[in-house]
Amino acid sequence: MTTEPDPVTGLRWIRPIREHGHVLLGDVTTPTGRVLETFDVVQLSLLRPRPAPPHAEDWIVDFTHARPRVLRRLEGDRRAAFLARHVDADPCQVLERHDRSLCLFRPDRIWGSFRLDRYTGRFDANLGFTLGPRRYAGTHAGAGLPVTDLKWRALGRSWLPPGGGGIDLDRGDLEARLGVEHLYLAVGLTRNFRGACWPIVVGVHTVPDYQAEIDYDNL
Repeated sequence: MTTEPDPVTGLRWIRPIREHGHVLLGDVTTPTGRVLETFDVVQLSLLRPRPAPPHAEDWIVDFTHARPRVLRRLEGDRRAAFLARHVDADPCQVLERHDRSLCLFRPDRIWGSFRLDRYTGRFDANLGFTLGPRRYAGTHAGAGLPVTDLKWRALGRSWLPPGGGGIDLDRGDLEARLGVEHLYLAVGLTRNFRGACWPIVVGVHTVPDYQAEIDYDNL
């Protein structure tokens, strides 16, 4: 999010993209070698918007001549207040109508799973949720939406044996294991795949925060 106000989301979302190609790990690494983390307050060199509906938040960023710079971090009470203050007023613009592609909200009910295939090494993290009357359970037997949040995926890997396995969780399990009081989800839309843009969980944010160490060689 930027510091620019928005009547629906509180602050204006942006999705950093490159002029050509994909954003790489090196692009989100500071000159000191630190990879950007969620809730870092970061200075980026925004060049110009390049909306590609429903991805209205896309902005081209100069990652080459101006490296990202971390100004500070949101921690503790400030993080909790930020999340509560910037809950999306109309997440259905993303989840249902695809007018835009990023939103933040508190789900009414949540469940999830982690799976590690012992033969292929494939790891999957999924979260399903309800919001109002709607149930968002994904396309694979109600397992939930895919989760791309690297910290959440690292947490799941730490809960599974290295030889493979799986775990299913409901809200009570999550709150008990993590010791959290509130849980927020950031959901985005994928690029077009098989004729549609699919919802995925791009951020899992808890109050208080949970701990997990990301292994960038094993995401």
